[in-house]
Amino acid sequence: QVQLVESGGGLVQPGGSLRLSCAASGSIFSINAMGWYRQAPGKQRDLVATITSGHSTNYADSVKGRFTISRDNAKNTVYLQMNSLKPEDTAVYYCNADLRYWSKGYYTGNYWGQGTQVTVSS
Repeated sequence: QVQLVESGGGLVQPGGSLRLSCAASGSIFSINAMGWYRQAPGKQRDLVATITSGHSTNYADSVKGRFTISRDNAKNTVYLQMNSLKPEDTAVYYCNADLRYWSKGYYTGNYWGQGTQVTVSS
C-alpha cells in the first residue's frame, strides 16, 4: 500500500514563510515526477510546482520567485518552501506523485496525499 503524507501547513501572516513536506511510503520501487497542487474554497485544484527525478522543476506563474520545490530521492520526500506568502495563497495543498511500486508484480500509479491547510492572514 502506497501512502503520501503531507505536513507543515498552518496559519501565517502575509509576507511570512512555510515549508511543506510530503513523504511517500510503501513498497515503492521508484518515483518519477512529484508535485504540489492547491485548491482554494470554491475553486478547482491547480498546479503549484512539479519536480522530476532528475530535479527539473516547473512552477505556476503565480508562485515563481516565491516558492521553491525540492526533493530527497533517498527519503522519497518532496518539499515546498513558500516565502513572501500572500492571502491569495490560502488553500489546501496536496502532494502528488507518479511512481512505480511492487505488489506481487510491478505497477505504476498516480497518488495524492490527504492535503494540508495553508492559511495566510493577518
